[in-house]
Amino acid sequence: MKKIVQISLFVFISSLITLASCSDEKDEQFKDDCGGKAPGGLTGLVMDPERDIDLGLTVVNQIDSLASEYPVLDSAQYPEAYGHIYRIRNNILNSGKVYYKDLFPWRIRIIRDDNTLNAFCTPGGFIYVYTGIIKYLDNEMQLAGVMGHEIAHADRRHSAKQMVQQTGLQTLIQLLTSGSTQELATLGNNLLALKFSRNDETEADDYSVRYLLGTEYDAQGAKYFFQKISASGGRSIPEFLSTHPNPDNRVANIEETWKCLGSGGNVGTFTERYAAFKASLP
Repeated sequence: MKKIVQISLFVFISSLITLASCSDEKDEQFKDDCGGKAPGGLTGLVMDPERDIDLGLTVVNQIDSLASEYPVLDSAQYPEAYGHIYRIRNNILNSGKVYYKDLFPWRIRIIRDDNTLNAFCTPGGFIYVYTGIIKYLDNEMQLAGVMGHEIAHADRRHSAKQMVQQTGLQTLIQLLTSGSTQELATLGNNLLALKFSRNDETEADDYSVRYLLGTEYDAQGAKYFFQKISASGGRSIPEFLSTHPNPDNRVANIEETWKCLGSGGNVGTFTERYAAFKASLP
């Protein structure tokens, strides 16, 4: 009996080593000399990334239940607008730097609200962009910078990390697997109201640069967005920057990351193409 237990333990440990080796090979591809690394950390050890998708779906369901508050444009009714935003998303995802590119769905929706300068991405990669921020920006590169930043929040698992810390892993898993409709709605609302730490915001800025380096856009797209915000004198700071109102520091950080990574990439802004995108919106 003791020998059987020892053999079983050996097989178990061997399987973990094999899985770790496979993971290490992928992780090496995402390392760089500027602090780049695979996402996860402690969250990756205690919660599978597939659970991020479950978390994201609680937000999606909550948004779908509040159609008057979140008036999502029908993709069938506005195919040209969605074609533009799909292109931007695909450029970012195909850069080769999005770790969970093939795991998360990266579904995107446009919310019709010209008065709200906002964009967000739920855990597990469900992206929402308001018409307000699309119309506010000047070119496609700036929006790509914003979308890269939001995609990074999901790809780096920032929301999942916070929910594990706030709720506890066991309680969170229990809610996702057997929670009542009301409990799941509350969880979705909590995720919608979640504020990121300054470290998470900085990391999302950094990874926006990494994502855009492999695209047709200027990799500093997010920098130009923050410069536009700064030039406005803070009068138009978007909702998702309300707790981080110092865009000048973020511009400097983006420039530093870009220089560290080699100051490369393209310089495309695509202003005319972006004007066509704006014109396709209601």
